[in-house]
Amino acid sequence: QVQLVESGGGLVQTGGSLRLSCAASGRTLSSYGMGWFRQAPGEERKFVAAISWNGYSTEYADSVKGRFTISRDNAKNTVYLQMNSLKPEDTAVYYCAASPRYYAGSSSIPHYAYWGQGTQVTVSS
Repeated sequence: QVQLVESGGGLVQTGGSLRLSCAASGRTLSSYGMGWFRQAPGEERKFVAAISWNGYSTEYADSVKGRFTISRDNAKNTVYLQMNSLKPEDTAVYYCAASPRYYAGSSSIPHYAYWGQGTQVTVSS
């Protein structure tokens, strides 16, 4: 079993930056594909970014390309999401997820077996 805990969310002004962390316990993530998703009030959960087990391959939603960067440190069992040039439309609860099967990472929610509890990101205009 894998437990994921997100941190680093908060309130930031438009144009600001935040770095989210997702720390895992219970099992090493070194062979798992990892992803970040977000859910705004009244909306479905949506894909943000994914990274392969070794960090060599990444994928981003069009809405965050060039602004967000996903990375991982397998030695620390942690995945990160660096968010720059934040916009009010980035406001959401951000979730990290782990996939033992899709080790290359995936944009599809059903491909992930483990989820964190989420961290709130609010971008003020």
